Amino acid sequence: MKSSAHSAATFASPVRKFSESEILRAFVPLLEEHNRWVGDQPGNLVEMTVGPGDDCSVLSVPASQLVFTTDTQTEGQDFRRQWNSGDTTTGYDVGWKAATQNLADVVSMGAEPITLLVSLSTPPDIPLQWLKDFARGLTDSCRKNGAERCSISGGDLGASTEISVTVTAVGRCAGAPLLRSGAQVGDVVAIAGELGTAAAGFAVMEYSQGFSVDDLENRPEHILRAVQAQQRPQTPTRNALQAVGVAHAMMDISDGPVRDAQRIAQASKVSIHLETELFRADIAQLEPVADWLIARSEIQEFSLSTATRWVLSGGENHGMLACFPADTPLPKGFRAVGRCERAHPGSVFVDGKVPSDKGWDHFLAE
Repeated sequence: MKSSAHSAATFASPVRKFSESEILRAFVPLLEEHNRWVGDQPGNLVEMTVGPGDDCSVLSVPASQLVFTTDTQTEGQDFRRQWNSGDTTTGYDVGWKAATQNLADVVSMGAEPITLLVSLSTPPDIPLQWLKDFARGLTDSCRKNGAERCSISGGDLGASTEISVTVTAVGRCAGAPLLRSGAQVGDVVAIAGELGTAAAGFAVMEYSQGFSVDDLENRPEHILRAVQAQQRPQTPTRNALQAVGVAHAMMDISDGPVRDAQRIAQASKVSIHLETELFRADIAQLEPVADWLIARSEIQEFSLSTATRWVLSGGENHGMLACFPADTPLPKGFRAVGRCERAHPGSVFVDGKVPSDKGWDHFLAE
């Protein structure tokens, strides 16, 4: 009786008191139970071969496997129309990012994106042009992120008090999907795509202030690149698809290399060891951004070491993190950053130590 009361009190607590992983553990088993029930029904049309817990679900259909994923952007939580710096997030930016983050999840499974479904809710005062720009951002993201054959097959439009967009993406696997659980002891851990620039762009827009329109346009090129990476990230689709048949495991880096490496480590029951020196080029290109912010922000924590934190723990660039056999040449676009080992399965180490900054968590972030 006491245990039951404690359980009821726990589930009555607000989600802000739990981490993302704790929240998932609370309800994912219910989904798995339902999926097993569906699989037992006579005449079911598809078989769910991978359920909740990876970058995508996987449904097995005749002659192919389809992967499905969905993601939401909400104004105030994921972006601001007007930032402290004076930067604005346009309809084009929202459409671009909504498509990109879903394309990245699909290709991380080794699947080619084939269609998107888009649900958009906006306040009634949004100009019609904003919606047209949004649609253009969606299509341009597909064309310029290597998903030229990905259609936009439908969705929904509604009214709300803030902008919210949800995209569901569908992809097709030519072979077996790449999972987080496939990494093996001895594998080389490698990354494709940019690191840290989107996190740096967020810091620029959130913590630098007082710029006029002319000031914004005249900022140094490295500052403009960081803002662009946050507003319109790019995912290395072609590099990811070249990893199919070679990589043992792969996932989209949406919450930072450290946190996403831990997800692979836990699913694969290996430990992942990252080396800062192998990220040196990524860090070096962001040190001027950190230096620029030090002079233009009242936030005391900014220092040159901030660039290292952006690279190791910053998300939203939507690069790829993959594990490859040690005796296999890395596919084009991938660079080695660490290795998989047997001891301490489920853990991630940076230069032999457990990192204090573990990356983005949607429910523990301040």
